[in-house]
Amino acid sequence: MNRYDRQIQLDEVGPMGQDKLRNAKVLIVGVGGLGCPAALYLVGAGVGKIGLMDHDKVDLTNLHRQVLFQESDVGKPKARAAKEHLSARNSNVVFEVIKEALTVSNALSIFKNYDIILDGTDNFETKYLINDACVLSNKPWIYASIYKNEGQLSVFNYKNGPSYRCLFPKTTRQNISCEATGVLGVLPGILGTLQAAEALKLILERGEVLSGTLKLFNIMLGTEQTINIKKRPEEIEAIQQNGILPIKIECALKNEQQWYLDVREIFEQPKPKGNNVIHIPLGDILSRYREIPEDIEVLVFCQSGKRSKNAVDLLKREFGFNNLKNVEGGIESIIEVEK
Repeated sequence: MNRYDRQIQLDEVGPMGQDKLRNAKVLIVGVGGLGCPAALYLVGAGVGKIGLMDHDKVDLTNLHRQVLFQESDVGKPKARAAKEHLSARNSNVVFEVIKEALTVSNALSIFKNYDIILDGTDNFETKYLINDACVLSNKPWIYASIYKNEGQLSVFNYKNGPSYRCLFPKTTRQNISCEATGVLGVLPGILGTLQAAEALKLILERGEVLSGTLKLFNIMLGTEQTINIKKRPEEIEAIQQNGILPIKIECALKNEQQWYLDVREIFEQPKPKGNNVIHIPLGDILSRYREIPEDIEVLVFCQSGKRSKNAVDLLKREFGFNNLKNVEGGIESIIEVEK
């Protein structure tokens, strides 16, 4: 017990609390800017089992904020690389590496093996999915979200408390990720560390859990605000009656005759309608490039135009594609505007 001596001395922990930590199981969905610092502190505290769920690979642009990774990890699956680094910090922790995206079909089967779900994602589709699966499996989950210099933090579905849909019953049409807006690495570091703190409070059953409240931060202004969340029983009942309610937003293309390549992840919205849209996430391009036509012009798009540019450059360099054109303005520039 020498490893945990400094926290065992606390009245809130003690030997019994440390035993609770050892027996706890926490799933981190998304090992990125939020998930990395959260994982570091949960491992340090001695949480017995930690699930690391991420389908993505480490990119050079991740390193300024995803503090588990280093330059030699670029190109490796995030979940596997995270386990390697975390295991070296605490060999007593059991890790489960899940190198797949969270989906409607796998969420409940994965969540049933954990006590707490920690949200490290950056898109509203997955947050709604986490919420619905937690309601159905009766698991609390720890939410965080970031926009530029601002962050949000809360705990949902805790002891019959509000859910994410109580706070946001309706989704917005468009995701706003750090890919398009930018972020200082310290902000997800702060939020991820606070998520770990909420997880420890849940496990130890001590302290005031951020259930029914939303904490707001602005690191540039140095401000902090807490607002109350009103429970909406009808939102929770809808999930219990109908199951997971996936978010899907369809949109029409300005030019339905044109061929397109969508290199976004499967959960990203909106989804263009039409038979001329090929969906291949950027991470699968090298293995699925044969699905892309070479004899007609293909417009390649993502949410902002950055990943699609990388895809065009990669396909041209590796396979000699000369018929691909990047959509610099992202998906919003090729779809019909809603009236």
